[in-house]
Amino acid sequence: MESLKIGNVKMTWLSGGVTNLDGGAMFGVVPKALWSKKYPVNEKNQIELPTDPILIQMEGMNLLVESGIGRGKLTEKQLRNYGVTQESDIEASLETLGLSPEQIDYVLMTHLHFDHACGLTTLADGQYVSTFPNAKIITSQIEWDEMRNPNIRSRNTYWKENWQAIASQVETFEETWSLGSIKMIHTGGHSNGHAILIIEDSGEIAVHMADLMATHAHQNVLWVMAYDDYPMDSIFAKEKWLSYALEKQAWFTFYHDAFYRAVKWSRDGKEIVEKIIRQK
Repeated sequence: MESLKIGNVKMTWLSGGVTNLDGGAMFGVVPKALWSKKYPVNEKNQIELPTDPILIQMEGMNLLVESGIGRGKLTEKQLRNYGVTQESDIEASLETLGLSPEQIDYVLMTHLHFDHACGLTTLADGQYVSTFPNAKIITSQIEWDEMRNPNIRSRNTYWKENWQAIASQVETFEETWSLGSIKMIHTGGHSNGHAILIIEDSGEIAVHMADLMATHAHQNVLWVMAYDDYPMDSIFAKEKWLSYALEKQAWFTFYHDAFYRAVKWSRDGKEIVEKIIRQK
């Protein structure tokens, strides 16, 4: 498993599953001739997109960023439609690190779309139960409200199976939430309640843009997904926080990138100067 240290904060990528989604949807109005030069596509026009949570360890606490695609949650049709080639193996990843799901103190959810939230619950004896029973689950109030009351568009991604069993564990925030070296900031864009993470410790910094910049190939401010509910909000937020992170010489970390766990770009954003490669 790949890891990154930001000062005294350790980040480790776990095995959360692999999807393959339509490349055109993932890059929106950007022509395939452009995006396919930066991110390879298969014969079905799909691009590989892992769903790998990040374990953050700091100050004796274990925090998880996102929860993976889950295991046994999707129907055969869903597995096929979402191009799932691997389901989550979070428990095995944690076991390798000497941990169990019961030892997770916080789960930080940038948003609650199914590919981020399916791992929050597990089917046991015919009922869904919390995968991380002792954790506080953090998300924005806007996101939590929509999760429970989705609209005609969002109901395809906000599922009751992913929230009903963990409702008592959820703690929400309005604009920001912080704990030690970590700050969550509401941005909107990809979803109305979408948030990013900033981790800053001992003069080092990482920015987790979540689905505002799902992969390194989405670095261009205007390259936003067709999946985004509010694309102009995505563009504005991406422009703001990309500029911030480049100026700070921050690491950018990824949940969905098939090639990099994290990259650091030059200040002008034109070249990758440091990288952590995802091992397949």
